[in-house]
Amino acid sequence: MSVQDNLKILRDYYDVFNKKDFNKGKNLIDDNAEFQVVPFNMKLSGKEGYLQVVQGWASTFPDAICDITNIIAGEEGAVVEFVGRGTQTGKLLSPEGEILPTGKHVDVPFCEVLKIKNGKITSLHTYFDTSTMMKQLGVVPEMKHQ
Repeated sequence: MSVQDNLKILRDYYDVFNKKDFNKGKNLIDDNAEFQVVPFNMKLSGKEGYLQVVQGWASTFPDAICDITNIIAGEEGAVVEFVGRGTQTGKLLSPEGEILPTGKHVDVPFCEVLKIKNGKITSLHTYFDTSTMMKQLGVVPEMKHQ
């Protein structure tokens, strides 16, 4: 695939998330795709894994959007930086357990590394600033600078 083709797939992928049109999003995912949410040590696969990841975020932050700040794309994939924004009105499943809804808004930096083959996303690794997210949710206290 060309870089331009991959950029279109990426734009469609994030647009689908922002519109919460996950059935359309499944069409962008390879049947054997691998998903890793690195900070939560979560590994999922295939179209069902995709749905678990995106529906999990959408149920925790129903107003969530991805505001892309940078894309570096090649013929085999891309790295995408974005700010994830949303209000936590649903439960958040974290490695430390369930975090009940706080009603608080977050603006969290994310970075995703994606592999694309034959027009489909075959791998996605998500990295995000959990410390900032947990502070914004009020789950951990802000550090006092001296």
